[in-house]
Amino acid sequence: MTVINIFTENIYNGWDLDEKDIIDKSKKILEFYISDLYEKSCLYGKEYTSLTLDIVFCDSSKTLEYNREYRHKDYPADIITFAIFADDENSFIFDGDINLGEIVIALDKVIAMENRDISLAKNKEQELLFLISHGLMHLLGFDHQTEEEYNFVVSEQRKALGSIEYDKI
Repeated sequence: MTVINIFTENIYNGWDLDEKDIIDKSKKILEFYISDLYEKSCLYGKEYTSLTLDIVFCDSSKTLEYNREYRHKDYPADIITFAIFADDENSFIFDGDINLGEIVIALDKVIAMENRDISLAKNKEQELLFLISHGLMHLLGFDHQTEEEYNFVVSEQRKALGSIEYDKI
């Protein structure tokens, strides 16, 4: 049994998140991905006893700053992932722990999506979990540079979100 350590930090004042609930749901999503996608993920063939990741909740000014500094893009993102283990072939496993990386989510953008027709989510909580599930896919080494890859990622997200009864949130 793999231990999953998820640490959160909310530096956005506009939404008082239930971080324990977010962590619990994020763990279930990650467990689903591990059981469903292990052989296709960056974890395949690795020996580990625990996985660690961070989720930072902020505003879009912070994701703009990160986008400018690390991605050389001049716009605020709703989500940015730093896939430490998947993106670095020299990554290491320290004392049986794999640090998957960090997910950064702009909560003001999540709130703004709540009333938009382009979102698949019915409310901000669903939108947040959709973004977290997407970020977890990136941390596991999945990308979406082609339409086929994008469709695969979204299909897997929908399956994983079903494991936490997403439709009832």
